[in-house]
Amino acid sequence: MIQPEQEQAVKRTPGKGLKLFFTLPIISWALYDFANTIFSSNIVTIFFPFWLQEAVGENASMNQVASTFISYSNAAASFLLVIFTPLFGVLIDRTGRKKRYIALFTAISVACTVFMGVFAGSSFGQSFYGLPLSLMLVVVMFVTAKFFYHSSLVFYDTILADLGTKEEIPLISGFGTAVGYIGTLAGLTVYLMVGNHDFYRAFIPSALLFLIFSFPYLLFTKERRRPEPMEKKPFFSGYREIVQTFKDIRLYRPVFLFMIAYFFLNDTLSTVVAMMGVYSKSVIGFSTGQFILLYLVSTVASIVGSFLWGYVTKWMGAKRAVSLITVILIISLSIGVFTASQALFWVAGSLFGIALGGTWVASRTLIIELTPEHKRGEFFGLFAFSGKISSIFGPLLYGSITLLFKDLGNIASRMAFGSLILLALTGLVIHQTVKPKA
Repeated sequence: MIQPEQEQAVKRTPGKGLKLFFTLPIISWALYDFANTIFSSNIVTIFFPFWLQEAVGENASMNQVASTFISYSNAAASFLLVIFTPLFGVLIDRTGRKKRYIALFTAISVACTVFMGVFAGSSFGQSFYGLPLSLMLVVVMFVTAKFFYHSSLVFYDTILADLGTKEEIPLISGFGTAVGYIGTLAGLTVYLMVGNHDFYRAFIPSALLFLIFSFPYLLFTKERRRPEPMEKKPFFSGYREIVQTFKDIRLYRPVFLFMIAYFFLNDTLSTVVAMMGVYSKSVIGFSTGQFILLYLVSTVASIVGSFLWGYVTKWMGAKRAVSLITVILIISLSIGVFTASQALFWVAGSLFGIALGGTWVASRTLIIELTPEHKRGEFFGLFAFSGKISSIFGPLLYGSITLLFKDLGNIASRMAFGSLILLALTGLVIHQTVKPKA
């Protein structure tokens, strides 16, 4: 029986040059990134926020209410993730199984997204606390779909460590992220079927694209790791192992420090991703078509940047790469907060795309560098946990600012966006205390 430590030695022979990327395991893994990015961009970033703004926003004040609604919906999904993602990491370490959970969670996420389209196109003639029942059902389906989408990523990100050597992992991470952002371009084709109204029409096509492009990974890959039979334990008993890991915090100090820094960095990123569509339209004055074009350009920047960040991370190290990425992010946010120029906002959007793609490349690599193999699944779960706590805090902060100061109109949104700069700066300062192993 091959032990996990021995298994690392019998993985595939390292590839050279571009041949590294064009193997079935890596292409299949990257294509799942392609698939799930369609959900992230189409549903989380573009069409669900646009649909809510269309359904709720009637003037500058109601646009702030729509922003609050979007923020709180994302926070609700993140609250569920806070409860469950640490346990998913423990589950990986206990069973070694990833693919079955990715398949299950993908199917649920796709089904809920389809129901979003069904409910949004329906009129039940009933209300819930003054809001149409159909709107509330769409929000519930969105929260559920986003929860299972992010849950699948805990298992998906952990697979990266099994795909290559220490030197290859930054390059593979960059390749996967770049392929993922190409998925964004594929997802934007849905806009051609939607136009500038009735944004709910994008929900079902986006779900189908998510499902179709998931098939290569789900059908053509096999898990390498076959752990020895282990005693079955209750799912929620995983919290005991997590508590023990926190008790041993001195043994894993660099990991926990990066987890705190990542809290603030991810807080900033996830809030911008959720709110950038509404912000660009209500504050900067973009039309839907202009925002789609901006998103397209930003995605191209992310694709090129992600691939290059793999090489930059390999060259300067993952810690320094994360620092540089955060500086670029802060510059992007600063432009977005203070500019009234659409031209400068294009610059901000492109810089944000570069930073967003680089974050996933460098952070996944740094997590692998900082974590022991036998607890890697648990730490990926904990990092997802950190990210999801931040995904509650950021949208709640943003939504609360826009709600409290809604009478100020667009100034409220600029204030909310500006608060994200402080979060990114905090993450950058804490990140400087992380000392990777030699």
